[in-house]
Amino acid sequence: MNDRGDWPGGNGGGQDFDPIEELKKKFDKWKAQQNTPNMPNGKWIWLVPALALLAWLASGIYFVEPGEVGVERLFGKEITQTQPGPHYAFPRPIQQVNKVNMESIRRAEIGFRSHSRGNQPALAERHLEEALMLTGDENIADIQVVVQYRVKGASDFLFRVRDPEVALRGATEVALRGIIGKTAIDDAMTTGRSKVEADVSTFLQRLLDDYGTGLHVMELKLLVVDPPDEVKDSFHEVVRALEDKERLVREAEGYREDLVPKARGDAEKMVKDAEAYMEKRVREAAGEAKRFDQVLAEYLKAKRVTRERLYLEFVQANLPRIEKIVINPSVGGGGLQKVLPLKSLIDLRPVPAGK
Repeated sequence: MNDRGDWPGGNGGGQDFDPIEELKKKFDKWKAQQNTPNMPNGKWIWLVPALALLAWLASGIYFVEPGEVGVERLFGKEITQTQPGPHYAFPRPIQQVNKVNMESIRRAEIGFRSHSRGNQPALAERHLEEALMLTGDENIADIQVVVQYRVKGASDFLFRVRDPEVALRGATEVALRGIIGKTAIDDAMTTGRSKVEADVSTFLQRLLDDYGTGLHVMELKLLVVDPPDEVKDSFHEVVRALEDKERLVREAEGYREDLVPKARGDAEKMVKDAEAYMEKRVREAAGEAKRFDQVLAEYLKAKRVTRERLYLEFVQANLPRIEKIVINPSVGGGGLQKVLPLKSLIDLRPVPAGK
């Protein structure tokens, strides 16, 4: 091992070998290769790091799409929020950019999960650990809820809660159990359904704000409110009976709303007609009384003439409507001719058959 012929590059012939000289020869050889025409000059050796630096700096260009907000962080601390358009931030690890869609409507399902397969309709998978809950009248209800929400605060959504959507799912379950625990199952299934939705939505939004999730509830909808499967049919019969009752009440109210105004209108019309008739009769009576007073005044001035004039006026007004028969007293022995009511007898003759 002490023989220098054992060193790498030794000639093994027992001649002395100097490793420093050997390294110097190799360095000179490498330097000569760097200066050959086929090899690039040594000053271009910095081109590769420069290009790598430029590429790293260029990677800081980013675009914020419409409806999104960009949140820039400097060494992990938020410094600004950017609006839609092109922007620049130093690449990692100096700065980081998170994009949050503020306008998209997101959806959370409580009590079930829907799965769509291609063009086939979505299939609902029940999650009884979320759906089953106790009502105010100590019944068990199977409830499925859909929550539609969006992001209202990008910073809170990113940094205040580890997983805001998981927090929303848990908060929805808490709010739902809290409201259903004070509501009878019949009300939740029928007339009180809309009130339950409004109360749960208000309670849920308050919880989300307290947690600092940065989420806003757009709509909460009760899809299913059913009793357990063992008694579902009986409860549905009750629900149908209550719905029929509500329908009949609405129909009766509609009939009343249609009939009462008509009756009031008819009564008002009858009153107006009676008032008009009264006004007419009063005016006619006043006119007749005034006319009588005028005739009385003329009668007192000339009783005989006025009496004859009144008689003639009466005869002139009524005689044309009376059937008149003139009899010659010289015919028939100078006595009155007995006349049969021939015209009335003719009118009473039976009509021959076939005419």
